[in-house]
Amino acid sequence: MDNGASSYRRFLDGDDSAFDDIMKELFHSLVFFINRYVHDVHAAEDIAIDAFSDLIVHKHRYNFKVTLKTYLFMVGRSRALDYLKGRKVIDTVSLSDIQDLSDDKKALEEIVLADERKRAVNAAVGKLPRDMCMAVHLVYFEGMTYDEAAKVMKKNRKQVDNLLYRAKKELHIILGKDGEQLL
Repeated sequence: MDNGASSYRRFLDGDDSAFDDIMKELFHSLVFFINRYVHDVHAAEDIAIDAFSDLIVHKHRYNFKVTLKTYLFMVGRSRALDYLKGRKVIDTVSLSDIQDLSDDKKALEEIVLADERKRAVNAAVGKLPRDMCMAVHLVYFEGMTYDEAAKVMKKNRKQVDNLLYRAKKELHIILGKDGEQLL
């Protein structure tokens, strides 16, 4: 899909099921992105729902000049920053969901190692300054181009490129020698 633009056109033409397609495709990644700002999954979900409701209430605000995903991330970022202005943020660490584990000892070991790697990388990314963290998240977790990430972050492409370069250097320092295997 074209990051929701064709579904949004269908929605504007009266196909209400098209909005469900947009929600299914973009909701979780938007929540994950917003959660990087607010550090509260429930608040991130509320903010993401507000961003999607903006598409319904103000149907012609989105002008198709950027992808719908980029537009939603821009709205989500703006709403997350507004949320933070009026709220004191307390850093919390969320526990990963408990998964059903098989009896196979080797499979269990692989799952644990993979989770540890994910946690180590995620924790290291969380230690980066906010702009670096956001750039890494948008480009590497969300698959946005440098230009799309720049629009979301309200920076230019070169600034995003510099942030990612510095973030990679910082991640190598934070993760140490073991980080080569994780990245």
